[in-house]
Amino acid sequence: MVRAPAVSGRFYPSDPTELRATVATLLADARRDIAAAPTAPFRAVIAPHAGFIYSGPTAARVYARAIIPGLVVILAPNHTGMAEAQSGVSLWESGAFRTPLGDVPVDAEASAALRKISDGVVEVDHKAHLAEHAVEVELPFLQLLRADVRIVPLVIAWDAWSPAHLLGEMLSRFVTAAGERVLLLASSDLNHYEPAKISEQKDARALEAVTALDGEELLARCKRERISMCGRAPAATVLAAARALGAERAEVVDYRHSGWVSGDNARVVGYAGVVIP
Repeated sequence: MVRAPAVSGRFYPSDPTELRATVATLLADARRDIAAAPTAPFRAVIAPHAGFIYSGPTAARVYARAIIPGLVVILAPNHTGMAEAQSGVSLWESGAFRTPLGDVPVDAEASAALRKISDGVVEVDHKAHLAEHAVEVELPFLQLLRADVRIVPLVIAWDAWSPAHLLGEMLSRFVTAAGERVLLLASSDLNHYEPAKISEQKDARALEAVTALDGEELLARCKRERISMCGRAPAATVLAAARALGAERAEVVDYRHSGWVSGDNARVVGYAGVVIP
């Protein structure tokens, strides 16, 4: 089954030629700005998922640094509230995700292996994916950088540490047993719809926990300080997995907010790009 694009023509161009040119330009600009930084096979990354006009430069600075492997596990938040998975972890297990640049295959074998390791925690659930944009918006970057990329897409409907830690441990076991290099990708924006000065402070607090690889503190801080980071659960899960895989640090490679583009600093959304060696 092919999952059709949900936000093509809104978050990014629907014309294939225009989309390819847009992504190529974003990557070229990012490479120019980070010329001294070498590319690397990161264990994990965190990239934003807003419209390319707003978060595209930040996402590009992540992807310009990363050597994309053949298999990418993408963890996204559930913005729509639609889900059938009782566990709150929704997998599209086979077929492909379509963008104007073509189809990105879902690795059915890898999906089955993850389901087996998860012992029921990861459930097949197409409903959660149909209108969710947070996986889709990452794909054009992956397609341009690695034409044969395969994905395992997950949408997460909770934001508690216990299931995040559990899923992170499961992902670490999956990566270890995969027999090939795997990139863990958390799709997340930062604080939403507050004045720029407030959002910048809240975003900095969230990123302190991220760079410390402390998923538990990230979730606690978001709740305690009312930081409306939409992908906090995917990020916390990836942090738990990366730490279990031996990661010791994370690096913020870009930060900005929507006011930089719109000029409206009264209600902004923050974006950060993070790489985890």
